[in-house]
Amino acid sequence: MPERELPHPSTEEFVLTDVLFALSDPNRLTIVRQLAEGPMETASCQTLGGEMPKSTRSHYLKTLREAGIIRNVAHGRERMVSLRREDLDHRFPGLLTSVLEA
Repeated sequence: MPERELPHPSTEEFVLTDVLFALSDPNRLTIVRQLAEGPMETASCQTLGGEMPKSTRSHYLKTLREAGIIRNVAHGRERMVSLRREDLDHRFPGLLTSVLEA
């Protein structure tokens, strides 16, 4: 059975209000910070966001993915999440850095 690929917007499809909305929630911002400041730019879904119900984590990751902030891909039995920093910086230069430093 092939692994299901999740849709990700192209860089040109990023919408500023969607990105800002996704980054406006403290829990979603925590996930983005973990990816930005962690030892690796890719992490398993289960390791992100601290203690929270799986359904809540899935919803947060979906919001971030649909805004174009993260990439979520299958890797064996897990899903790996990575920050799309280069794509965000290309579309909205300096935005992610400004938000993370605020």
